[in-house]
Amino acid sequence: MSDFSRRKFLKTGAAALAGITIAPSSILGMSHGHVSPTDKLNLAAVGIGGMGHANINNVKGTENIVALCDVDWKYAKGVFDEFPNAKKYWDYRKMYDEMGKSIDGVIIATADHTHAIITADAMTMGKHVYCQKPLTHSVYESRLLTKLAASTGVVTQMGNQGASGEGTDLVCEWIWNGEIGEVTKVECATDRPIWPQGLNAPEKADRIPNTLNWDLFTGPAKLNPYNNVYHPWNWRGWWDYGTGALGDMACHILHQPFRALKLSYPTKVEGSSTLLLSACAPQAQHVKMIFPARDNMPKVALPEVEVHWYDGGMMPDRPEGFPQGKELMGEGGGLCIFHGTKDTLICGCYGVNPWLLSGRKPNVPQTLRRVKDAMKGGHEQDWIRACKESAGSRVQTKSNFLEAGPFNEMVVMGVLAVRLQRLNKELLWDGPNMRFTNIDPNETIKIIKKDTFEVIDGDPKFKTEWTDPINAQEFAAGLIKHNYREGWKLVDMPR
Repeated sequence: MSDFSRRKFLKTGAAALAGITIAPSSILGMSHGHVSPTDKLNLAAVGIGGMGHANINNVKGTENIVALCDVDWKYAKGVFDEFPNAKKYWDYRKMYDEMGKSIDGVIIATADHTHAIITADAMTMGKHVYCQKPLTHSVYESRLLTKLAASTGVVTQMGNQGASGEGTDLVCEWIWNGEIGEVTKVECATDRPIWPQGLNAPEKADRIPNTLNWDLFTGPAKLNPYNNVYHPWNWRGWWDYGTGALGDMACHILHQPFRALKLSYPTKVEGSSTLLLSACAPQAQHVKMIFPARDNMPKVALPEVEVHWYDGGMMPDRPEGFPQGKELMGEGGGLCIFHGTKDTLICGCYGVNPWLLSGRKPNVPQTLRRVKDAMKGGHEQDWIRACKESAGSRVQTKSNFLEAGPFNEMVVMGVLAVRLQRLNKELLWDGPNMRFTNIDPNETIKIIKKDTFEVIDGDPKFKTEWTDPINAQEFAAGLIKHNYREGWKLVDMPR
């Protein structure tokens, strides 16, 4: 870990929030005032070797890339070489400390478990933020970023580009116009994971490449011995760093029901899966969430609704009347089925190409703002647009944290349901207070640490190792609000 002063860093952030001018007038974002669209923002990026590179590519033609940060300089080398004038960093905290007066916004595309702390620190400094999905690794972190978005007023956007797509707009407009009646059930699925999951934790440590800072990659998580099964890419399937297929794809597939049905906190959740291990996400899973009735809209009521999630080959039943010979899985490796009292609406990943099972083509008024080329850089450019608008007249981005934060709580709630499935019951959720209400104080849970077998004379001999009994309330609390490793701390929750 870097030994620079976190106190100094946080002091800088507090000054920015207090409106103290700590940057020259040429720095655009500090005042959050109007900026001419022809002027360029100074942007930094953290996590640049994967999706971060794609996000940078979608803004580099219009803005200045002035600082780049990554924990793996081999993985990031191509991006570093592309921007030779940008300052290079291992540690985002050092970058913020040295470049805080020179940057207007930050693009964050690190592993899931570090999204929240890097994003929260940037927001506290008064910087606009574009953060990849899933927004955070836990419910508490999502709630924190939601409140920071409200208290800081910075421009925010989660990297689920389908939120800006016309398909999502059409789904909302059709449902709000009453085209399919009241929706009482939604079923969503993805064909992922496409990376290994359901694995035993590695038993040996590999040599850490000299181009990788494993301590910084780990960040606030538990420090495991390095193994090349974790990084790059494959971290997504390991609980310490990722959220599995659900966290990866639900942000693209569940956003349509969340927005169209005006969902908030679920009241009941339940998960099941293939073999559940303590260290790694399962190969396939199913989650059910119950959301209470919401206030009716002018043309449609919003009753209690069940939302189902499937991945890893698990799928909902084929709806009656679904065209023969047509694949149930939708475009882009995703599926969403809205079961209404008048019709059934179906769309693919990102909400693309919505259609009605009846064959009817709705003709409804356009009521929502459209984002041009949303899937080809428009989502990032809409964030840039909002960054340059004055705070008083700014048009919010399509996945700003005031919406993306509560939505991400829904996503990671699915992860919670799966990881708590051995309680073998429907869990009751108190959303405002972020707690389960039907886990007994003395209830315990055991999870499989390792599951192996060997074949002896044709006879498989299985060996399963379990954790010791764990207090279920304490385990759930640790999933809701992570216990960060020493030296790493989230900013306080705004009141």
